[in-house]
Amino acid sequence: MSHYKPYPEYKDSGAEWIGKVPADWEVRRLRHIAVFTNSNVDKKSYDDQETVKLCNYTDVYYNEFIRANLGFMQATASPSEIAQFSLKKGDVIITKDSEDPADIGIPSIVSEDIHGVVCGYHLTLIRTDDLNTARYLHRVLQAHPTKAHFFVEAPGITRYGLGQDAIGDIRVCLPPVEHRAEIADQLDRETTRIDSLIAKKTRFIELLKEKRQALITHAVTKGLDPHAKMKDSGVEWIGDIPGHWEVRRMAMLFREAVRLGDPSLPVLSISIHDGITDEELAPEDRERQVYKIEDRTKYKRVVPNDLAYNMMRAWQGAFGAVTVDGLVSPAYVVAEPIISLHTGFVENLLRTSMAIEEMRRFSRGIADFRMRLYWDYFRDLKICLPPLEEQAQILSNIAKESKRLDALAGKTQHSIDLLKERRAALITAAVTGQIDLRGETI
Repeated sequence: MSHYKPYPEYKDSGAEWIGKVPADWEVRRLRHIAVFTNSNVDKKSYDDQETVKLCNYTDVYYNEFIRANLGFMQATASPSEIAQFSLKKGDVIITKDSEDPADIGIPSIVSEDIHGVVCGYHLTLIRTDDLNTARYLHRVLQAHPTKAHFFVEAPGITRYGLGQDAIGDIRVCLPPVEHRAEIADQLDRETTRIDSLIAKKTRFIELLKEKRQALITHAVTKGLDPHAKMKDSGVEWIGDIPGHWEVRRMAMLFREAVRLGDPSLPVLSISIHDGITDEELAPEDRERQVYKIEDRTKYKRVVPNDLAYNMMRAWQGAFGAVTVDGLVSPAYVVAEPIISLHTGFVENLLRTSMAIEEMRRFSRGIADFRMRLYWDYFRDLKICLPPLEEQAQILSNIAKESKRLDALAGKTQHSIDLLKERRAALITAAVTGQIDLRGETI
């Protein structure tokens, strides 16, 4: 922020946490600038009410600007609710309740005229007499001091909410009317530029992830030698494989293992994103498992080179090659190799999109959340397998390339985090008068 100039003259704001503000600014509470009302329009539809479109919590939480093309849900409202909560250009809406205090007070502004859309439940509608004041206020509600106020003033244990007094007590550093539009315009331009950079970098990370998965998929189905002679695997989802690779049923590679749990071992879990953990699962995570068992002897023991999978989420890629001694939930299937192989190779193969779709076909159940991949079906799955030494080479190559791509994604994510910090700092500095954006070309 050092390249932005300050205002020519400052005065004490009268609020310790604000400090000095420009000499011609005022510090006023929100209740003296705008009117605000908590909406009571819920998602239910009633026969004796009028059909409306509903701007709900997620519309506000995920969108900085409320526009007509958001695809609002349909609901109903009474005539009095329609009169009070129909959205108008310049309305500012904030999230009022949440299970996480950090999600309270998230603001969005109605940036265009929208007909037939009503503000929904768990939201507070804030309205001013002047569009530019509303645009400026929208940025004030994004600033660090306001967020800190919301965090402190939102009481709760499992759910947090803002009261009318807490909303009305927000301190607003208010510039003269003639400067509000220019400050809002400058912030709109700069945040749009930053958001565009963030979007490009986010897309780059997505492309890196796609490249990483494509690399893994090619390595575990086609190998590393681009000149290898290929043959038809005879398995539709695998296609052609190197001529010296074999196609084997899982039953020829693994057998189901049921070992008694050892209370001294850590409880592990399997993620659809990261495979099996190497460290003790946190107590709160254990509680979310299908079975919460205090007696660890009832868990299944796993040892390095086992393959473990979650019966209910196997079709989503919940597989893992075990690298440490540990315990897993009774809801998991544990398979131990009966031939010499690198289970990590099998894990990488089973986590490809084609294999996941094949395991969906082998799973049994009437709906996704009830589908299970039982061992009796899993054992009939066919996979391709290179010689042992080549498995190790492929795993080494995957690790090397994944590390390179992950490092690049990490650096990109760090730059995204810095851009977000810059965005938030710029807004805060502008609406507290630390920097003068009048006449700036940002």
